Amino acid sequence: MDIVENTELKMIASLETLQNRLTTIRAGRANPGMLNGISAEAYGVMTPINQLANITVHDGKQLFIRPFDRGNLKTIEKSINEANLGINPTNNGETIILTVPDLTEETRRDYVKQAKQMAEEGKISLRNIRQDANTQIKNGEFTEDEKDNLMEDVQELINKYNKKIDEIFNEKEKELMAI
Repeated sequence: MDIVENTELKMIASLETLQNRLTTIRAGRANPGMLNGISAEAYGVMTPINQLANITVHDGKQLFIRPFDRGNLKTIEKSINEANLGINPTNNGETIILTVPDLTEETRRDYVKQAKQMAEEGKISLRNIRQDANTQIKNGEFTEDEKDNLMEDVQELINKYNKKIDEIFNEKEKELMAI
């Protein structure tokens, strides 16, 4: 595989990582992605909640978390509390219910700042990928013209993916600021 193709694959992976991270920012609507990255202890092992329970959205404002094994109910509830989502879970003995409150203007702005920070980290990741590719090109056995062309191709890729990050951020900002 050539350097440009490999670089593009890394940039695509970086973009996907950003999109996954942005799903953890809630936008006033219940979203199972809010629980990504939260694990609970089950059978002596830390396990992601989505592997321990069915997570469903009800009315767009509530998440219902129904464990496959009711014995994990308390540990899942404890993990959600410790994750500091800003939502208090309700346990009815079979299901944990998370009711997502409406966001205040201030909270929305804070979430936009978080999303902007994540987008900036995505761009930093792209720059690091470009730097690695340019180093490979400079150290490779290419003619000067080939090196220049390859570096231009890599620069075109970073421009393309930076634009995509901006589009993703703008979309998330609209979603967060929509009432």
